[in-house]
Amino acid sequence: MAEKKRYSDEELSEFRDIILKKLEKARKDYELYRNAITHGDGNDTQDTSPTFKVLEEGAATLSKEEAGKLAQRQQKFIQHLEAALIRIENKTYGICRETGKLISKERLRAVPHATLSIDAKNKQR
Repeated sequence: MAEKKRYSDEELSEFRDIILKKLEKARKDYELYRNAITHGDGNDTQDTSPTFKVLEEGAATLSKEEAGKLAQRQQKFIQHLEAALIRIENKTYGICRETGKLISKERLRAVPHATLSIDAKNKQR
């Protein structure tokens, strides 16, 4: 039997559903991080006495930096998921960009934006 060159439309549909769910969660998480950076949630020391503000200033700066890094990382994750959706539309999803062979379903279910098979990924190290 010949080796499969690409996933069927039904299989691609399954992966699309997985990606859309992850994308929805990623976008919600991104908004939470953005709100933490911009004080969009209103839970900070801006409206309390100066004493509390001084005590909290260092922690707030650190939290903003961490939230900023997390927001950047989340944005990158969202971009990878959106690129995976484009590959599904182009019917190139799940094909390893190094070997040209299909990436295992197990890997794609765990890391739906993967573009490398486990073998190709391990060779990079």
